[in-house]
Amino acid sequence: MKIKFQHIIQFCTAGIMVFSVTNCASNKAESGKKLIWSDEFNGKGLPDSSKWNYDVGGDGYGNQEAQFYTKRRLENARMEDGNLVIEARKEDWDKNKYTSARLLTKGKFSFQYGTVEVRAKLPKGKGTWPAIWMMSENMKEWPDDGELDIMEHVGFNQGYVHASVHTKKYNHIEGTQKTDTLIVKDVSEKFHVYKVDWTPERIDVYIDEQKFFTYENKEKTYEAWPFDQPYYIILNQAVGGFWGGKEGIDDSIFPQKFYIDYVRVYQNK
Repeated sequence: MKIKFQHIIQFCTAGIMVFSVTNCASNKAESGKKLIWSDEFNGKGLPDSSKWNYDVGGDGYGNQEAQFYTKRRLENARMEDGNLVIEARKEDWDKNKYTSARLLTKGKFSFQYGTVEVRAKLPKGKGTWPAIWMMSENMKEWPDDGELDIMEHVGFNQGYVHASVHTKKYNHIEGTQKTDTLIVKDVSEKFHVYKVDWTPERIDVYIDEQKFFTYENKEKTYEAWPFDQPYYIILNQAVGGFWGGKEGIDDSIFPQKFYIDYVRVYQNK
């Protein structure tokens, strides 16, 4: 079954929060929570194969993205200087004009409820589309089984960071998706911590402890809340696509690097 992941987000500029921050991220553990999984990316070479799988191919599974996602290729995904680097490159590859990588913990690690923290620095430039997100380990139909976007950023709208959920009832195809936006002007110059708290009652998304998006389990139906099942984590940098390429792709910016310092998952005690 071909699953389409179209991420066209509509939002009201008047409702966007503007957030000016210093780089206040720390390595302190989440208070009152137990670390159950992490990757600190302190090695060299390819990402840890015991923790990460790859999606491989072009088009972004229906997003009309311009890159080809490669597998186990250092040029597109590697550990370097304590970070995971996901690099989008301008190069011909299997009928595509760009390469990049999409890493996921599917089949390696999934969890139900808890806190995810990702410290990252985003790429910059028209056509870039990095994301930190989650999907159901038992995904059968999108958007019925849910999608949780912790961070999305499109280069033509520099500094506007989006968090969203997609469900059968609330999704962008219907124009009903639940989403919000925070402006962080230095997302491509400094590292920030992107965090989600996920409980049976609600989903809260933060940047450097500034909460800017909440989705509550008010309706108690699967159509509105499919988030009572194990989810896995996805890290990727797309090029172009329905949303990322809405205003074109600037070829002069490549290569572009998406830096991830760590990914940590905590279980609520």
